[in-house]
Amino acid sequence: MVTTPATTALCLSFLAHGLASPIPSSISRSRSISGPKGGNGLRRSPWVTSALTRRSDKFGVVGKLYQRLFPKGSRKYETGNTVANEYDSWTADGILEHYWGEHIHLGYYTPEEQTKGYKKKNFIGAKYDFIDRMVEWSAKNYFKDGSVTGITISPNQVKRATELARDQDVPNAKFELKDALNMDYPDNSFDVVWAIESGEHMPSKERYVEEMTRVLKPGGVLVFATWCQRDDPPAFTQEEKDELQFLYDEWAHPHFISIEKYKQIMEGTGQLEKVDIDDWNRYTLPSWRHSIWVGVYDPWIVVRKPWTWRKCLRDGICLERMHRAFDKGLMQYGMLKAVKKA
Repeated sequence: MVTTPATTALCLSFLAHGLASPIPSSISRSRSISGPKGGNGLRRSPWVTSALTRRSDKFGVVGKLYQRLFPKGSRKYETGNTVANEYDSWTADGILEHYWGEHIHLGYYTPEEQTKGYKKKNFIGAKYDFIDRMVEWSAKNYFKDGSVTGITISPNQVKRATELARDQDVPNAKFELKDALNMDYPDNSFDVVWAIESGEHMPSKERYVEEMTRVLKPGGVLVFATWCQRDDPPAFTQEEKDELQFLYDEWAHPHFISIEKYKQIMEGTGQLEKVDIDDWNRYTLPSWRHSIWVGVYDPWIVVRKPWTWRKCLRDGICLERMHRAFDKGLMQYGMLKAVKKA
């Protein structure tokens, strides 16, 4: 009998323990019919525009009005505490978890689902589908058996994730308060390092990649998803610079970089091989406006908390502006993976 050692996984900056948890029976999961077919995938698919914008042009007019009323971001990145405070606030008021569930990241929508209408898909179920697809894309089901360590700089996230793991009887997941740029784990600690939408908040993308690589065991898999801005050249216009600055400053982002730049950083470590990239904008774009619609259909948690109205309004504005930036190619949804050299 051959015994396979349990996998150890490190997951950076997420609300809860969904990677190690059972799928709640209350969520109707719409299974994907088709998915990424390989290649670098950095071209924009025509069905993204035809399936989404023709159904939601009404948001375009409102978005332009809001852009005039709120030209500058209100939560500018200053230090890591800025990010921690925002996530503490989002976790404490319960609004984000109410709408987004345990996974504070975008969902996955197949071309067929987008053609039928993205609002027909369960919004939270789309996030579980994203997890499944990300596991498939990285070519290894490393969460079937093993232990998961989740890290974040938000004390409230650690508390809430620990509660959820306990309530759902998930003993193989633990959560720690830790800075992803200065982890105190020994070198070569984890079989897998996994992150979804945390790189956006990192002031040093180089340090981010280097630390994830350092704690990864030789032969281990690094896989992460992150929002990216388009590569340049061509140079950014002033309008594009202004739009990016708003997206930086509204949700405490120091800056974005391109998918190609991330690839260069990964290759530049000298420790990673089989570096692969993709742009999943074509599968995640519906999430932005779907986020707004779930609030329209179920507004009562916000209505009952008037002290959150201004922030929720601004979050809705930012969701629309994110949609517009991704839809026109100013932003990209970066998927990156590699193996640490043995």
